Amino acid sequence: MHYLALTAYSTKGSVSCQRPGRPLPGDYPSSGKRIFDIVFALLLLPVLVPVILILWGVVRLDGGPGLFGHTRVGQNGKPFKCWKVRSMVVDAESRLQTHLDSNPEAAAEWERDHKLANDPRINRLGRILRKTSLDELPQIWNVLKGEMSFVGPRPIVIEELPKYGRSVSAYLAQKPGITGLWQISGRNDISYDERVALDVAYLSCRGFFKDLTIILRTGAAVLGRTGR
Repeated sequence: MHYLALTAYSTKGSVSCQRPGRPLPGDYPSSGKRIFDIVFALLLLPVLVPVILILWGVVRLDGGPGLFGHTRVGQNGKPFKCWKVRSMVVDAESRLQTHLDSNPEAAAEWERDHKLANDPRINRLGRILRKTSLDELPQIWNVLKGEMSFVGPRPIVIEELPKYGRSVSAYLAQKPGITGLWQISGRNDISYDERVALDVAYLSCRGFFKDLTIILRTGAAVLGRTGR
C-alpha cells in the first residue's frame, strides 16, 4: 500500500522517489541536510523574529501565553517540545474533551485523524494563524536546536505512533519537519495511512534539490490557506 501511494505521488506531485529500502547516495541525509537547515534558518531569522514577536504580543492580549510548546516524538523516539504561536483558547484541553464526550462523530474523527475539521479549541485569531501556517514559525527554534528539520515527517504525539504500524521505523529514523510531502500533497485532505506512506517515501528520496522543491511548493500551499 505504501509503495502504491509513493508511485501515485511521484506521478501527481512531480517529485520522484526511490522505492523504500534502497540505499541513498551522497552525504546529504547524514550531514548536508543539517548544514542546509542551519544556513537556511540563519538567513530567515532576521525576517521571522520580528513577525514572531508581533504575533506573540497579539496572542498575549487574551491573558494566556503567546507561545505554546507541545511534546512531540522526535528522531529515534526522543521527545521534544515543538513550539508554535498559540492558536487555541486557554482552556483548550478541557474544551476538547467536553466536545468529544458530547459528539460521537467528532470523537470518531479525532480517533481516526487526530485532527478535527471544526476544532472548538481554536480561537478566532488562531484560525487565521493556522490557515496561513504562521503559527508554525517558532519551529525555526526547533530546527536550530537540531530537533526538527525544515523538511521531514509531520511531528506527531506519542499516541499516534501505533497508527504507523510496521512503518514506525520510517518516522523514527528522521527528524520531523516544518514542512514535508504531507504538506504539499493535500495536507488535511489526505488520510492518515496516506500520510504514513508519504513519510516512508520521503525517507527514500531525501536530497538537496528535493527538499528545495518541497519548500518552494510549500509556499503555494500556504498561499492557498490549506491549513487548519
